[in-house]
Amino acid sequence: MNAHPVPPELQKKILLADPSLRDGTFNKSVVLLAEHSPEEGAFGLILNHPSGQTVSDLLSDPDFLELWKLPVHLGGPIARDQLTFAAFWERDSQLGFATRISADEAKAYLNQPGTLVKAFAGYSGWSKDQLEDELEQQAWTITDPKINLLTRDHNGSLWKNLMRELSPYHRILADAPDEILAN
Repeated sequence: MNAHPVPPELQKKILLADPSLRDGTFNKSVVLLAEHSPEEGAFGLILNHPSGQTVSDLLSDPDFLELWKLPVHLGGPIARDQLTFAAFWERDSQLGFATRISADEAKAYLNQPGTLVKAFAGYSGWSKDQLEDELEQQAWTITDPKINLLTRDHNGSLWKNLMRELSPYHRILADAPDEILAN
């Protein structure tokens, strides 16, 4: 018997970290959940944690000159020494994406109009049942990605802006000070 109820369809959803997740890695994170399987676990990328570096800081091969100016985001706590790329686009009012793409694939996506290419150091991953446990503990709020995600700033303000749009309750959480008891 499965200890967890069948989760809602999670793949291709956005996970918004609960304010209680303050460990640094997931603090106010917006995670694109690219892959999810109750049997295998989940894979995602944090969209709103810029590292302050660009691809040129990590990949000096002149074959990838077109990618050098891309900012590198911290995709999660796993394999931070590995650089990967993802592409995002809108078609038929749906957000589409390809994750774990190579530098050569990223270069090809750069030439497609309306496509956002991002670089990531590391990724977010959950083993079997781990994400379901965190959802039961209300560590994440699940939402659908909106098309305007492509045109928004993917920095610290993204979490707050997405939370504000969910409900009045989430707006209060978004606007609360980090150390609520310090006030």
